[in-house]
Amino acid sequence: MTDTETSTTSPTLLSPEEIEQARARIGALLDGLGTAILGQTELLERVIICLLARGHLLLEGLPGLGKTELVKSLSALLGLAFRRVQFTPDLLPSDITGAPILQDSQEGRSLVFQPGPIFSNLLLADEINRATPKTQAALLEAMQERRVTVLGESHALPLPFFVLATQNPIELEGTYPLPEAQIDRFTFKVLVDGVDSATLAEIITTRKHGQAPQLEVACSAEELSGLFDMVDRVHLPQAVAGYIARLVSATHPGHPGAPEAVQQFVRFGASPRAAIALAETSRAAALLVGKPNVGFEEVRRVAGSVLGHRLILDYSARLEGWSSAGMVDVVVDGVPEMANELPEDLAG
Repeated sequence: MTDTETSTTSPTLLSPEEIEQARARIGALLDGLGTAILGQTELLERVIICLLARGHLLLEGLPGLGKTELVKSLSALLGLAFRRVQFTPDLLPSDITGAPILQDSQEGRSLVFQPGPIFSNLLLADEINRATPKTQAALLEAMQERRVTVLGESHALPLPFFVLATQNPIELEGTYPLPEAQIDRFTFKVLVDGVDSATLAEIITTRKHGQAPQLEVACSAEELSGLFDMVDRVHLPQAVAGYIARLVSATHPGHPGAPEAVQQFVRFGASPRAAIALAETSRAAALLVGKPNVGFEEVRRVAGSVLGHRLILDYSARLEGWSSAGMVDVVVDGVPEMANELPEDLAG
């Protein structure tokens, strides 16, 4: 086989044994998170899907809902190097990335780069929208390229590298909306709601001082790497890829397939990065339920978390009662799963 033939060969499909192995490891992670975070099953599943897709996650909710505890629990279950940065208005970009510091040596004084907290496997950016846009932007290169550049010198970050950020609703006092370029780099944005009264009663009777139980490592770095490989090998049929492309295209008001609400109330639709995120998280969602290939239902399952924060609505949308989540629902409901024409692999 030639090099060209090797490079174009499709990855080996997952075997039933590999799928069961993946489900066991993913199940251990979900069980561990469920022990620490009560009554939030859907939220925990979305966190794991984003992790398996090697994406970055933005959690939005009011203070005190367990967002920080969720990230700390995930770090403990994975055994990854974990750092936390509390974003405040006086935080500087160098407080995150690190900076050169003048040091004495036998050769004389020289600038030596001192890594910041971003040099970790899992970075918790707590209350990210409390910092100024300049400081928020310090994460841009790191989230996309897995490296930072300081004074023209580039420094690679440890792998794997995940940013899990929490933010307060932008209506709260003292918050700065994330720039569009940065929010687009978050694979998922997930809203964190409160729990029901039964779960709240369990929390206050079993968690003295609100402390979650100690967690043991449930998935080693080697096992996590194996899960990443399995996600890459989940098959994405051409018909499903076409559905993803039409969904993203339909979020743009100038596209002929866009629903009427999009034409009227959306200023800018989702980027090509959103289509990539839909494909990767759909693969992870399929593996989560033990499927070797992606179906339309997996795309619909993750569409809200991928597309919602990437749509920029017109100022009149809020006056008419529209939200980004509602607009995504309109797009998903309005775009058919199959295009009018047959895909190439089914056409005669």
